[in-house]
Formats: sequence, structure tokens, C-alpha cells
Amino acid sequence: MNIKLNFLKISNSIRKPEKKVQMALDLVEPGDDADIYDQPERVNKLLPEQVTVKMLCNDIVRIAWPALMEFILTQLVSMVDMIMVGQLGPWAISAVGLTSQPKFLLMAAFMSMNVGATALIARYKGEGDYQKTNTVLRQALLITLVLSAITSCIGFIFAEPIIRFMGAEDAQTLAGGTSYLQIQMTGFVILALTTTITAALRGIGNSKTAMIYNTVANIFNVIFNYLLIYGHFGFPRMEVAGASLATVIGQCIAFILALIAILRGDQYIHLRFKDGFKPQWNVIKSIFRIGIPSMVEQLLLRLGHISYTRAVASLGNLAFATHNICTNIQSISFMNGRAFAVSATSLVGQSLGKKRPDMAQAYSRYTRRIGMTISILMGISFWLFRTPLISMYTDDASVLALGKQILAFVAISQPFQSSQFILSGALRGAGDTKAVAIIIFFTVLLIRPGLAMLAIYVLEWGLQGAWVGFVMDQMIRSFLVLLRFNSGKWKRIKV
Repeated sequence: MNIKLNFLKISNSIRKPEKKVQMALDLVEPGDDADIYDQPERVNKLLPEQVTVKMLCNDIVRIAWPALMEFILTQLVSMVDMIMVGQLGPWAISAVGLTSQPKFLLMAAFMSMNVGATALIARYKGEGDYQKTNTVLRQALLITLVLSAITSCIGFIFAEPIIRFMGAEDAQTLAGGTSYLQIQMTGFVILALTTTITAALRGIGNSKTAMIYNTVANIFNVIFNYLLIYGHFGFPRMEVAGASLATVIGQCIAFILALIAILRGDQYIHLRFKDGFKPQWNVIKSIFRIGIPSMVEQLLLRLGHISYTRAVASLGNLAFATHNICTNIQSISFMNGRAFAVSATSLVGQSLGKKRPDMAQAYSRYTRRIGMTISILMGISFWLFRTPLISMYTDDASVLALGKQILAFVAISQPFQSSQFILSGALRGAGDTKAVAIIIFFTVLLIRPGLAMLAIYVLEWGLQGAWVGFVMDQMIRSFLVLLRFNSGKWKRIKV
């Protein structure tokens, strides 16, 4: 009964209307394209008279902080998952770790279309076109439903060959990884639809609602982890499969709450079933025009990660378990860059929709500054607390010793990682997904796995060598993304 009452309270909180917040962008008039583009010194250096740096930072943080909390809490749950699974032994950590990249690869199709939806919704929100904004929402949900249904079937049917391809070395790891991935595929459509709703909310600058429903889902995930991994309170002991099922249960709860959020009709995006889901090919074409380069980017990203992961897996269970632990810890640092990238995407899209590339550039630059400041502090923390962080996962002396060395690489990479995340988000908000895809091709598909293989197979540097490749990838990618942003070409892209 208590659980039911709490769930109803949470649902009611989701229904509360968003407070109307005055944005700095609302204080400036729509611009004249020719006038603004012909005054580069104004775009690059000056803000409109009504706008202050404090106002820009308030807008950035208002969107970023709920996304940051959501991402951190989600990653903490992932860490708890890994810690709980880790009690079963190194084979279990490896089994779960082997599923990560294939799952992300299968998600690439609909996640990339979400990029297109976010960019269009942000642009139309900036233009003040309510009807187009909600048309994009319905068409994005339709695309996601179709793509995720196809990919979930593929993932379920080929789960065992996928895990074998990823480098499972023994029967126990193969069986655990296969069952984990198959269960994930059963909830794949629900996960996909939720991410599309989240992308739409972020397009209008509402990251708080997604934080609420994803936090609730994560709480249920942890509870069912405890019940299903070890078989407490009469529940079956399912071990690795139980961790996967707990995740799916949490995803279902998130979807229900996300659906409530867009059905209630008190914000800029509103799903009305009576408007229908008949394909509107002009809208779908616009989503695909932005989304396809992003899909190529995601495919290249995942292929690069898979090549990299396979190279690391060849070092054996001890090195791979250490790698997965450090990757899991490192993932929490992604949250900073991803959260401020949400701000950059939304604010750049809305600014360009209002024909204010000067505001788009100002938002991007201050977002990058704030994000990089936080990332430097995180890097220092990773360096200082290496031993306690690794100790949360295991008491194995060999893993502890190797993990401390790897977390040093994680610390060094922080400012570069944050910069490329945020500016890539800004480029995506402008619809400049082709440039990001090209940069990903050179860095993640060629440089990172190439250097990792050289270090592992030729130089015999072991796991440390693989992470040298990672740091080089982050540094070069950060430089290339900054070059593209500074070129200003993204300001002229039409969606």
C-alpha cells in the first residue's frame, strides 16, 4: 500500500505545470539573418544590451542541472548494478560488460533520430510554432516504434553470437551475457519510446521532468536488483539475469511516467492521440536529414568501441574486469559533459530558431566554460580517490593495483572529454551532425582502437596501453570539434 501511495504522489508531481521562467533569449527580438551574419564582431564578442552573462549562465544551469542529476543518478545505479553483480565473481562483471557496446550499437538507429527530433523541436520552439513542435513529437515516436521493434528482434535472436563475438572466453560468461542481453531486448521498445519523449522534452528546455521519472525508475531498479540477483524475500535467485530484469522493470516505470508527462497538456509539447500518427513524409525527411549523419556517427562510435573492447578483452578476465570497473567509474564523468551538452543543444536550437546566432554562440561558449570548470574538479577527485573508488567494486589486490593506474588516465582526460561533449551538443542543436560524424570516424573508429591495438599487440603495454589510446582520442576529438565550432559554419545550416 505504501508503495502504491508513493507512486501516486510521484505521478501527481509529474502532472504539476512547469513554472514559467523568463529566458535571456526571450528578451531579444528575432534577428535579421543578413544583418547578424554580416557583423561577425557582434556575433563573436558582444551580447545584446538587455542580456547579461549572469542571465546566460542561469539559462544554461536551469537546463543542465536536472539533466546532470538524472545522468549522475542513472550512472550511480549502473555502478550499483555492477557492484551487486560483482559479488557473483569476475565472470559476472565480464558478462554484463560484454553486453554494453552491442546494446548501444542496437540503440544507434533510434537514438540518432532523437537527435533530429531534438534539433527540430528546439528550432520550432524558438520560432514559436506550437503545431510543428508537436507534429515532430508524434512523427519521432512513430519512427522510434518501428526502428526499435526491428532492432529488438535482431538483438534477441542473435544475442549468443553477439556475446561470443565480443570475446566471451568461457561458457559461464557466454551464458550470463546472452541471458542479460536477451532480457534487455524484451524491454527495448519501451526504453526507445522513453528516450524519444526525453529528447523532445529537452528540445523545449525541460530537463526537470525527465530527471523525475528516470530517478523514480532507478529507485525501482535498485530495489529489484536486490530482490532478483540474490533471491531475497522469496524472489527467485536469477543472478545476472535478475540484474537485467530489474533494469527492464525500471524502464517500464519510466515510460509510464514519461507518457503521463506529455499527455497532461500543460507544457509546450503535448501528445494527443486524436491528432493521429499518420506518416508525414516532409517531417520524417527533416528528422532523417539531421538524424542519418548522427546515425552514422553512432554506428562509427559503437564499432570503434567494439573494436576497442575486443582488444581489451583479449588481455584476459582480470584485465577486462578491471577495465569494466574503471569504465563504469569513468562513465559518471560523462554525465557532466552530457548534461551541459543538453543545455547547448536546446539553447542553440532555440536561438537559431529565433534567428539569433549571436545568442547561440554566446550560450555555447559559456556552457563550455562552466562544464570544463566542473570537469577539472572531477579529474582532481578521480586522481585523489582512486583507491576508495576501485575498492567499492572488489577487494582483489591485482585489480586494485591495476585500477589505480587506469583511473589516472580517466583523470587526465576530463577537460578534453567535457569540451568535445558540449560543443558537439551545440553543433547537433544547429543540425550540424555531418561534421560530428566525420570527426567521430577519425577519432573513435581509427585513432582509439588503432592505438590500443598497437599498444597491446605490438608494444605489449597491456591495459595501460589501451587507455593511452583513449586519452589520445579525447584530446584529438576535442581539438577537431573546437575547430569546427570556431568556423561558424553551423550558424547557416537550415533544418
